[in-house]
Amino acid sequence: MSSLASGRGRRGRRVPEGPRASFRQLLPFLLEHKRTLVVVAVLSVLGAAATLAQPLLVGEVISRVQNSVPLGGLVWLLVGFVVLSSVISGYQHYLLQRTGTAVVYSSRRRLIARILRLPISEFDARRTGDLVSRVGTDTTLLYAVLTQGFADAVGNALILVGAVVAMAFIDPLLLGLIVVVVGASLAVVVLLSTRIRTASAEQQAKVGELSSGVERAVGSIRIILASGATERETAAVTQTATAAYEAGVRIARVSALIVPIAFVALQVSLLVVLGVGGYRVASGAIDVAALVTFVIFLFLLVQPLASAIGAITSVNQALGALGRIQEILDLPLESDGDRVGGADSVAASSAPAQAASASGAGASHGTDAVAIEFRDVRFRYPDFVVKAREAAAREARSMLADVHLDTADVPADTDREVLRGVSFTVPRGARVALVGPSGAGKSTVLSLVERFYDPTAGAILVDGVDARDLPREALRARFGYVEQDAPTLAGTIADNLRLASPAASDAECERVLRAVNLGDVLERSALGIDAPVGEDGVMLSGGERQRLAIARALLAAPPVLLLDESTSSLDGVNEQRMREAIDAVATDRTLLVIAHRLSTVVDSDLIVVLEDGRVVGQGTHSELVASTPLYRELAKHQLLV
Repeated sequence: MSSLASGRGRRGRRVPEGPRASFRQLLPFLLEHKRTLVVVAVLSVLGAAATLAQPLLVGEVISRVQNSVPLGGLVWLLVGFVVLSSVISGYQHYLLQRTGTAVVYSSRRRLIARILRLPISEFDARRTGDLVSRVGTDTTLLYAVLTQGFADAVGNALILVGAVVAMAFIDPLLLGLIVVVVGASLAVVVLLSTRIRTASAEQQAKVGELSSGVERAVGSIRIILASGATERETAAVTQTATAAYEAGVRIARVSALIVPIAFVALQVSLLVVLGVGGYRVASGAIDVAALVTFVIFLFLLVQPLASAIGAITSVNQALGALGRIQEILDLPLESDGDRVGGADSVAASSAPAQAASASGAGASHGTDAVAIEFRDVRFRYPDFVVKAREAAAREARSMLADVHLDTADVPADTDREVLRGVSFTVPRGARVALVGPSGAGKSTVLSLVERFYDPTAGAILVDGVDARDLPREALRARFGYVEQDAPTLAGTIADNLRLASPAASDAECERVLRAVNLGDVLERSALGIDAPVGEDGVMLSGGERQRLAIARALLAAPPVLLLDESTSSLDGVNEQRMREAIDAVATDRTLLVIAHRLSTVVDSDLIVVLEDGRVVGQGTHSELVASTPLYRELAKHQLLV
């Protein structure tokens, strides 16, 4: 794999804005907490009843005062309803806040689980920062759906309906006038809200780009400073931030229109009620108590209408973000392309390996069994990955600030195959080397063995079974894979070593570290293997990171080691020690090694020479010097002939 696919500062095509989500797609997130929402709904009903009773009690108090009738316990009953509705409202608020947090948590959990199971091609085509933004920023907007959008939704609906019914009984004419004013304002709000959803989706996309830009700049800070590119990088990131700001301003502009519309609707409604209602009181159509009760019910409508307007705004913002979340959730998982043949295939593939392990190293060299076989394999990267990588290369050249952009195996156009009918075998227990110029397809071979991609045509057999008939997890458990860039995870030395061997003891970790000549790293800190390595292993040298990656593979003790330029960052002394360490653990294992320095592979059992995606020679070092011009030229340049 190229560093574009696996290294830091990854860049890709601007992933198009995902489809805007519908409310139906929001329901699964809410239904996960349906029990709590049912409790909230019940509380809303009780709160609505307590609230609707208050205007009626106020009207009754006014009537009794007008008619000089004793109030009795009516006032205390009114106070009781006020206190009850307040307590219910407070507890509802707590439940909705808690549920909103839970919705964010569950959406993040689903996104993380999905992202870490996506095909490698998706990571090749997407910016890391954008994916991080979807997990962090986009999911946060779902919180507003419950805390602002659906807060007291049931209760407010009941209050709205109850108030309208009560107002209809008090004075249908006044209610008709209110409906006309409020209905017109709501229609305008709904029309404007669609613009909020569009602007929100655009803003979230820009925030994702901003996260990617910041991640790229921070991850490449040393080379940015060394290249004098600080101003250009600042301008590039600021431009994205400006775009996000402008989208936010558009949201604010539309929201600013909605707020006065609601305010004007309330003011006009109140003036209509006071004006027309006062006239009707004077004409004897209704009495003062009825008018006061009507006005109180009108004010009760304010909260439901304000909540409805807030809900329209927040839900549309959330749906804009949900579209980006749903885009990731709808992507196929890496395992969706499997054509696993079941337990029989797994058993068949594991039997030869078990037999070889039982027979020992000597027997493994003498057997004709094949650990890995390439049969006329052809491979072409998906078009969207090719376009993403080409865009990344153009951007890197223009900004002069990418850490390390290795596009060796990236085709120049979408019609070019990276591998063109590659066939070779890796016998069990043998050491096989892949050599050739940059861009020949060597790293792609290892990517296909690990099933980061599947061949476009042909087949790759592992112990005689098509790799596509094996579960990826079981297949990868057989390989110890060391990438060319040897990425190091933030954390401790032990965290990195135990990535594939979580049960390894401290003694085993220390043993494998000393085997790859990393004993001095253990002695730098009193923490030993618990010493931190820093972000991306910044506290280790390039050679130490490479040796740590090899130690991680050796600790897992897989039957096959896949080493992609595993000694490229080592000096002569450490390279020799590393070769000795690999020789020591390779006795019972199969090795498939990529190397540019032929001195590291001249003693291999088999050397496969690749050029332009084709095998142009196979054999030992001496055989290839005699038979293959390309290999002879490579050996001559490295003073090996």
